[in-house]
Amino acid sequence: MPGSAGVPGSGEPRTSGDEPVRPDPGWHGLPVAMLRLRRLLLVLWLGPITLATALLTGLFAGPGWALFALVPGFFLVWGWPMLGRNWRSWRYAERADDLLIQRGVMWREETVVPYGRMQLVEVESGPLQRRFGLASLQLHTAAAATDATIPGLDPAEAERLRDRLTELGEARSAGL
Repeated sequence: MPGSAGVPGSGEPRTSGDEPVRPDPGWHGLPVAMLRLRRLLLVLWLGPITLATALLTGLFAGPGWALFALVPGFFLVWGWPMLGRNWRSWRYAERADDLLIQRGVMWREETVVPYGRMQLVEVESGPLQRRFGLASLQLHTAAAATDATIPGLDPAEAERLRDRLTELGEARSAGL
């Protein structure tokens, strides 16, 4: 039947189910500075632990025991690419009625925050985040389970997003 939904050439794209294909919402990732900050923290924590384990066990228990330093050293080497994978997994998208946040490598998690349910949008930036030119966006909703955070944004983008989400939240909640 010409022009019917789901039939090729009808103008309405369909998936193998019966749901329409949704356009890509325009995903935004995190800045590279967030990856640099996390890798710096990894080295600052595990570097001294590896060195202290090697020195202390080598001095007090013998050189053979210094091999225990391989354990934190392994986590240092393993954590480096894992932080890259985690950093690439974070993304967010602004849609007409809600904000999408995706994260996770092995366990993917997607949070959908409707604009009308937002009660508070905060921008936070600790000393290390400020040093790397980053800020985090914290979204608070009526249900504590749907609170969401976008870490490591550019401060200007975080403020723009805060202002936009606050404006959209006020407009959408007016009808509630």
